[in-house]
Amino acid sequence: MRRLLIRPGAIGDCLLCFPAMEFLAREYTEVWIPSPLVPLAGFANAARPLASTGMDSLGLGDLEPPPHLVGALRTFDSIVSWYGTRRPEFRRALHAIAPRSKFLQALPPSGCCLHATDFFASQVGAPTGLIARLPMHAPQSRSGCIIHPFSGGKRKNWPLEFYRELADHMPVAVEWCAGPEEELPGAHRFSNLHELAEWIAGARLYIGNDSGITHLAAAVGVTVLALFGPTDPLLWGPRGPNVTVMRSEPIEALPVSEVLAKAQALLSP
Repeated sequence: MRRLLIRPGAIGDCLLCFPAMEFLAREYTEVWIPSPLVPLAGFANAARPLASTGMDSLGLGDLEPPPHLVGALRTFDSIVSWYGTRRPEFRRALHAIAPRSKFLQALPPSGCCLHATDFFASQVGAPTGLIARLPMHAPQSRSGCIIHPFSGGKRKNWPLEFYRELADHMPVAVEWCAGPEEELPGAHRFSNLHELAEWIAGARLYIGNDSGITHLAAAVGVTVLALFGPTDPLLWGPRGPNVTVMRSEPIEALPVSEVLAKAQALLSP
């Protein structure tokens, strides 16, 4: 069977969906996902950037879908899409090309009490309690700590000055990482998430907010200290045997002394 999985979303949302997607894998599995995540889809036979496929043209008025898109979609026996669920015209257009397409909600509904990974698993009949795993070969093991002090929303960010105070008192060396557009002089930056994951995998401890990079760190298996504010970690927290979550609402009320004490405990042999 040839199966296509289509998944939009932010880094963290997609990583939390990876266990459900891997459960759906068949003899040949292709995934169309956001470009940054393409290097991480190791469970698939092939991965393509979603934006490059032309999927956004389906169902747009009287526009005919590109012939290459129609031809590609018709090569699959099964299509499962978290993309376009709320666009009836898109669903109709895709069904006209591939009648066996199935559409799933890209995010848990309001009031859902399941962790996001379990919600996605329940959509496809997978067991609950699954964990996104990204086995990495760390090119260089390091004894220090990595801090990524950003996220997709300001309310989710522990203040940068708190992170700096924390770094000043850490018992190990601290390295910082940031995205291409995040302002942090001296931070390590990676254009490829697989390279970032390998770099994180070599650290002794990772500390960060509720962000896609924190989910990435949890997936590679490094010891993670995740700081949460308005988001409920019971629904959206990173999963893994080496993950510890601290939460305060507002997040600014989380004292540096308590985070430092927890980090020191995690660094203890």
